Amino acid sequence: MKISILTLFPEMFAGPFDFSIIKRAQEKKLVDIELVNIRDFGIGSHKMVDDTPYGGGIGMVMRVDVLQKTIEQTKKHYLQQANDKTIKQSVILMSASGKPFKQQTAKQFSKLHHLIFICGHYEGVDERIMQYVDEEISIGDFVLTGGELPAMMITDSVVRLLEGTITKGAVEDESFSRPDQLLEYPQYTKPNTYEGYDVPEVLFSGNHKKIAEWRQDQSLEKTKKIRPDLIKSKK
Repeated sequence: MKISILTLFPEMFAGPFDFSIIKRAQEKKLVDIELVNIRDFGIGSHKMVDDTPYGGGIGMVMRVDVLQKTIEQTKKHYLQQANDKTIKQSVILMSASGKPFKQQTAKQFSKLHHLIFICGHYEGVDERIMQYVDEEISIGDFVLTGGELPAMMITDSVVRLLEGTITKGAVEDESFSRPDQLLEYPQYTKPNTYEGYDVPEVLFSGNHKKIAEWRQDQSLEKTKKIRPDLIKSKK
């Protein structure tokens, strides 16, 4: 899989992809993460990438021509590398007004060959870029200064789902990945007792059926307490 991140600030990505699971996935050649500097496709000697908004307003808007050129060159470069013109490439715009990102979305993205993330900045992007975008995605009902942090988060959530990245079977019981859509059950490790708080006895029983039942009950109670909306959405 290849993930291309189109950004004005590639330096922001130094670090997040150089450690732990994401680093190992790259070393195993399970994913190739590419940072594309949008400013390289800017206009004129000053490499302009934005301009004032029509109709007035505060801030600057990223230009559609610059972004479209960046997208097309990124697609073309990948097709030349892959030598397969039938490969599906999906362009995702990071936007506070986009569709909420869910675990199911991460699963869908993990099946693709090439993901292209556009990191908006300033006052936003020219609406006409939507003609060249497949999906507009938000990570929550709040606003950030740019799409770089959301792109990092979504990249992490997608890469960990790639086959060979994590031990097989490790993600099935995680929150939002379970068939019943309940949150994951509580986890415990040593010490057995800490400041008066004990590990539940059932986890020492060796009875796998009882442990499974306990975990299911705990998942249900945790979901009712923290995310009751998940239960309501199933009805």
